[in-house]
Amino acid sequence: MNEIKHIKSITEAHAIMGLPAPKHPLITVYQDNDTSFSPELVGTRFTTDMYLILFKDQISGSIGYGRNSYDFQNGTIIFIAPGQVLEVPSCEIMAQSKGWSLSFHPDLIRKSHMAEMIDEYSFFSYEVDEALHLSEEEQKYILEVVRQIEKEYSQNIDKHSQRLIISNLELLLNYCTRFYDRQFYTRTNFNKDFVSQFERILKDYFNTDKLGTEGIPSVGYFGTEMNMSANYLSDLLKKETGKSIKGHINEMLIDKAKTSLLNSNVPVGQIAYDLGFEYPQSLSRLFKSKTGMTPHEYRNLN
Repeated sequence: MNEIKHIKSITEAHAIMGLPAPKHPLITVYQDNDTSFSPELVGTRFTTDMYLILFKDQISGSIGYGRNSYDFQNGTIIFIAPGQVLEVPSCEIMAQSKGWSLSFHPDLIRKSHMAEMIDEYSFFSYEVDEALHLSEEEQKYILEVVRQIEKEYSQNIDKHSQRLIISNLELLLNYCTRFYDRQFYTRTNFNKDFVSQFERILKDYFNTDKLGTEGIPSVGYFGTEMNMSANYLSDLLKKETGKSIKGHINEMLIDKAKTSLLNSNVPVGQIAYDLGFEYPQSLSRLFKSKTGMTPHEYRNLN
């Protein structure tokens, strides 16, 4: 397997893509048909230190992403966090692509409130086949904000520039959050099948001896079982049921704990171990946070 190339800066990325030096060192917007990868780079896999937002339209062919490839549909956005793997597409695909890309380095937002918020935009950790598909009207909203970002960093930088760039970047991500919500909503019947599948996998896990042998399941376990990213599945569940993966797991743990407390004299510590907790106090903390009582208080109350 070819070595993965690591790109550390916007400037380095511009050089590799055959673009002029960037107008801002920490954020850039460029059109796909402006890039000109040298032929020897085609097929090269790379990671970057930057966040990438890629909009693709009227494209024919697939682009390598992670361990898979993805055939873009018209009006598609994918979001890529630092460290994820991309592959340089063929020259033919690049020539046909009419999309744009926005890239920003974490240092751009490091001293702002967005540094604390960036993880809330969970779509940066979605799989590529969980991309955002935009209507023509939504594309106009997004493009308007992207153009405003580009305009802001292209003019003379002053003391207001950083705040305005970050404000528009936040606006862009908030629009994308809204449009993902719309996508979840409009696919609700399709999503309900995933909810049923998740609930079946969850019940199967709790009704076998896996809790005792493997411990409490992680959110990643369910993503793997359903061939989805954990973040996408968790967001889908929250839209459909009001609870994330973690919320569903905790609800099942509390329900199992209540049953054991009321139908046996097994010590609370043993119940905790049977439910996959490493320490009994972990069950006690979770139980009290969800019921307002400790396990002992619940058992004695009933």
